[in-house]
Amino acid sequence: VQLQASGGGLVQAGGSLRLSCAASGRSFSRYHMGWFRQAPGKEREFVAGITYNGGRTYIADSVKGRFAISRDNAGNTVYLQMNILEPEDTAIYYCAADLFTGTSYNLRSLNGYNYWGQGTLVTVSS
Repeated sequence: VQLQASGGGLVQAGGSLRLSCAASGRSFSRYHMGWFRQAPGKEREFVAGITYNGGRTYIADSVKGRFAISRDNAGNTVYLQMNILEPEDTAIYYCAADLFTGTSYNLRSLNGYNYWGQGTLVTVSS
């Protein structure tokens, strides 16, 4: 699967953005999906994850209550809705995918994904 993230940009603190990640290839509905971010000088960190059928979602504590993940399996797209943005949310945001195999998974871990998109930059001004 190939992933293309979009929707980043410059926004003022308190504003909102919605990121999209379009997947090409077949069987998008068989993939768990996730969003990660990497700020300058920092390690890549988990933001949100969603299971292949949308049945479960996982949100990092740092963005809980402000961010939400969703997916449209018919449209091969996963979304990250970001509200009440803060300057600390400034980062490159990456989407990632991992094939559902019926075994255990950890959508909060970088190692839980085999496919990565190219990233989209989100800048939040104070």
